[in-house]
Amino acid sequence: MPAAGRGERLGPGAPKALRELGGVPLLVHAVRALARSRAVGLVVVAAPADGVAEVVGLLDSHGLDGKDVRVVAGGATRQESVRLGLAAIPSEVEIVLVHDAARPLVPVEVVDAVAAAVRAGAEAVVPAVPLADTVKRVEPNPGLPEPVLDTPDRATLRAVQTPQGFRRETLAEVHARALAEEARGGLPPVTDDAGLVERFGGRVVVVPGHEEAFKVTRPLDLVLAEAVLARRRASDGY
Repeated sequence: MPAAGRGERLGPGAPKALRELGGVPLLVHAVRALARSRAVGLVVVAAPADGVAEVVGLLDSHGLDGKDVRVVAGGATRQESVRLGLAAIPSEVEIVLVHDAARPLVPVEVVDAVAAAVRAGAEAVVPAVPLADTVKRVEPNPGLPEPVLDTPDRATLRAVQTPQGFRRETLAEVHARALAEEARGGLPPVTDDAGLVERFGGRVVVVPGHEEAFKVTRPLDLVLAEAVLARRRASDGY
């Protein structure tokens, strides 16, 4: 779980993963969401390099269903944090899930579905939901009117979520190749780990995601997350 980012779009304050949702940090909610799955035996959190002790103390102060939770120092980029977290996972672990700390409310059935698809033979799996809005591809021109290039068929598009699941050897290989590309001044980082698998010729499959697995990125997302959490607590004691 990469959790070393600052989350500037949420506004000034603590790192995004440490912002509170219902009085509990987003990171704790996200770790609990993974820990609820029987498929998950270990959670590795890649924390800000200068905040490892703080994150350890934070997680120790919240009950996490007896799951093994470890904290390592993350890197300057998401990609580096995932690589550092992967290095902390025991070698005998064959299936790895990568989950954004900023998706605190992912339902356990999504976690289970991703893990099951990898176990069934997929090398890379992403949960995703259909798009509700029409999408336009534009010529970027920030701050000014942007010319529309075309309108992709919405039926073929999906909004990707996490956790994303991988065969351990697949994820390790694509990160090693990406690191080598960086050292040569090659391709820029991708925004998700499945993108690395695609970049190097691997096959990624999609399983159904969930509308409540949205990413808390902007202040309005936090308001929505508070509403979802309040409904869950009122209905099932979440």
